Amino acid sequence: MILCGLPGSCFPTVRTFWEWFGPDKIVHALMFTVFAFSVIFGYRDEYCEREKTYRIKLQLITLAISISYSALTEILQAHLFRGRYGNYYDFMADVIGCILGILVFKIIFRKKMIKN
Repeated sequence: MILCGLPGSCFPTVRTFWEWFGPDKIVHALMFTVFAFSVIFGYRDEYCEREKTYRIKLQLITLAISISYSALTEILQAHLFRGRYGNYYDFMADVIGCILGILVFKIIFRKKMIKN
């Protein structure tokens, strides 16, 4: 939340669609990759030991928590933080990061899961 609340002058601006893939969006995606990974990592023992339906449920809960937090940061940037502006493209980069965080977790813990 601290990084998301820093003034916009600390970061480069995006002017065109092609600049969307610039450093700002990569930072957003990486922050939320780490965030989503951290959320699901807290449930790693249950994730690895339980059946497939339970693992899918944990993934969806993690995705919901991560995306909700991302939306909250963009709303706070739009209405509360000075020098920051809520941005739809930032939100989309955050969502991509949330999905990547879950995928990274699945790759790392694939071998530890029981076959259900």
